[in-house]
Amino acid sequence: MEARLDMFGSPLAGKFLRHINSAGKLLADAGLPHATQELVKIRASQINGCGFCLDMHTKDAEKAGETALRLNLLAAWREANVFTDAERAALELTEQGTRIADGGGVSDEAWANAAQHYDEDQLTALIGLIAVINMYNRMNVITRQPAGDYVPGMFG
Repeated sequence: MEARLDMFGSPLAGKFLRHINSAGKLLADAGLPHATQELVKIRASQINGCGFCLDMHTKDAEKAGETALRLNLLAAWREANVFTDAERAALELTEQGTRIADGGGVSDEAWANAAQHYDEDQLTALIGLIAVINMYNRMNVITRQPAGDYVPGMFG
């Protein structure tokens, strides 16, 4: 597959991506557990069919010590016993926040469950992370960014 647009060669895209990456870095450092961050990115990318982000975040998660078992079961997290209650709450919020048009938004129950496990800064980081990964998914799907060549750390 060939990308429709060279997001890495365009000066405008480069400026835009630097701003998004700065926001992502701020969120990454806000106290939300790293494993939860990667699970959220992967789950949203599965829902959105973003091969580029799946390639990146599964490899980053593996490098950070995530197990193949948990990565393989992520799409079926409700039936798997390998995720914590806090991770489950984050994954539910991720799914509802990613599928806004399908279900009418995020339920009060999903929000209350997440709020039981995360403080205000962590919730803010979680919301921002869901928004940022969905934006990246959409950009990559629209431009058909190919997957498979990502090497952990190649973007900094």
